[in-house]
Amino acid sequence: MTSFDSFREARDLLFTHRESLDAAVADFQWPALEEFNWALDWFDRIADGRADQTALWVVGENGEDDQRTFAELVRRSNQVANILRDSGVNRGDRILVMLGNVAPLWEVMLAAIKLGAVVIPTTTLLGAADLADRLDRGRVRHVVTDASQTTKFSDGPGTYQGFIVDGEMPGWTSLATTDAPTTFEPDGPTRASDPLFLYFTSGTTSKPKLVEHTHVSYPVGHLSTMYWIGLRPGDVHLNVSSPGWAKHAWSNFFAPWNAEATAVVFNYPRFDAEALLDVLVRCEVTTFCAPPTVWRMLIQQDLSRWDVSLREVVGAGEPLNPEVIQQVRQAWGLTIRDGYGQTETTALVGNTPGAPVTLGSMGRPLPGYDVVLLDAAGQPADEGEISLDLTSRPLGLMTGYLDDESRAAGAMGGGVYRTGDVAARDADGYLTYVGRADDVFKASDYRISPFELESVLIEHEAVAEAAVVPSPDSMRLAVPKAFVVVAPGHQADATTAASILAFCRERLSPFKRIRRLEFAELPKTISGKIRRVELRAAELERSPGDQRHPGEFWEEDFPELKG
Repeated sequence: MTSFDSFREARDLLFTHRESLDAAVADFQWPALEEFNWALDWFDRIADGRADQTALWVVGENGEDDQRTFAELVRRSNQVANILRDSGVNRGDRILVMLGNVAPLWEVMLAAIKLGAVVIPTTTLLGAADLADRLDRGRVRHVVTDASQTTKFSDGPGTYQGFIVDGEMPGWTSLATTDAPTTFEPDGPTRASDPLFLYFTSGTTSKPKLVEHTHVSYPVGHLSTMYWIGLRPGDVHLNVSSPGWAKHAWSNFFAPWNAEATAVVFNYPRFDAEALLDVLVRCEVTTFCAPPTVWRMLIQQDLSRWDVSLREVVGAGEPLNPEVIQQVRQAWGLTIRDGYGQTETTALVGNTPGAPVTLGSMGRPLPGYDVVLLDAAGQPADEGEISLDLTSRPLGLMTGYLDDESRAAGAMGGGVYRTGDVAARDADGYLTYVGRADDVFKASDYRISPFELESVLIEHEAVAEAAVVPSPDSMRLAVPKAFVVVAPGHQADATTAASILAFCRERLSPFKRIRRLEFAELPKTISGKIRRVELRAAELERSPGDQRHPGEFWEEDFPELKG
């Protein structure tokens, strides 16, 4: 059986059990592949039967469309691969790719896979210091970007070879030419274990880690992501994500094309909820994925005004608040299905099509993943760190952290991979996110999940975003404190603070009560995730007798809340 046939057989089994997770988990096995090049052995092959189908649809801010059929992407990626190889890019060379949501990004990605090069996806939002760190730690030999980004490379392409996808620039090789051959012959087979990606994590709790994936761990591993989303051949899938982060490869590249679907991308410089909803309607999108931040902005609109063609809606990146799920269900009759995974993995837990959804839960383990919860002693428990049993190592798991053996050993020692995230499992096997292992804290000797409290906070109309951390207290050791960003139309004042604290008081047990609140901007990673570690560190430096911060309110400031 060829690698194409093995891959398709595994994929088609997931289609067969599209709405039966139990059957999919029982019957699915990762394909055993010794040699595999996803771009050559899968993408080019499916393009033979879908030559005229739109594979990529990039929608610009002004409604300007840039579409590519499967056949066009095969030809163009072959040209780019030939240009790169003729310019000295060899198998195993590391290429830093820093492009926005423009069609050449997909062409370069396909070309790099065909070459057997190692891609380091990089966001265009990086500053000079972060970019220098990636060039150094990634041992980059080639850079692909556009003309507008070249000024960030202060030392120029002298220490590495530079390519631009648009126009001409001294010292940089242009990939925009169309004179190169449209057929490509690889210089040899690609081993399944060969490295393909080096991803820098978003760094929510520490310095970004460098995660290594192979030619199968992401391309084939994202069969689980395809299954969770509920993609089918011919679907039109839109995912909101920025290039440079793992989720972009998840749902803008591998998952839709594993399913032979169309990938739609809305390329906007500044988020506009109404414009995104218009794109969903105009492009007749059938499956849609967005992070909770985007979903929270979308529900500020009257969603019932948009006559969408959606069949499946999902969310990932951070846990979804039940309030968001309820509002979308009311407007569209669709339930957002939460899912969970990491840069280090593909989707490993999710609410899947056809299965009941428990509000607040991120679902059950997906096909191909043996998930266990481990307590502090490393024993199985109903609440503990989400871990993977390596005796049946899932194909979608990274090979490890590059050049960081101690960190890799800490995450993958003892025959398990530890995610660093804590979850609780109910009697039906559904997992509910509790928080990062470093974020969960004790107050009056009770364990507090920041996410649980944040889910209540976000339901208040004045709260746009919130983060909860422990605040030092002379009597209780620590009490929950909320950092809040107010929603448009509301004031960051004592009246709003009292309203929010009273709202939470009615909905939380006394030991979980939010005792302090501060209106402030939330520190975030460059990918948009809240850095609670910064808030927590700053808060724990305070002593109980310190003065209040500007915009900070305590429960005892409001006599009406006593009792």
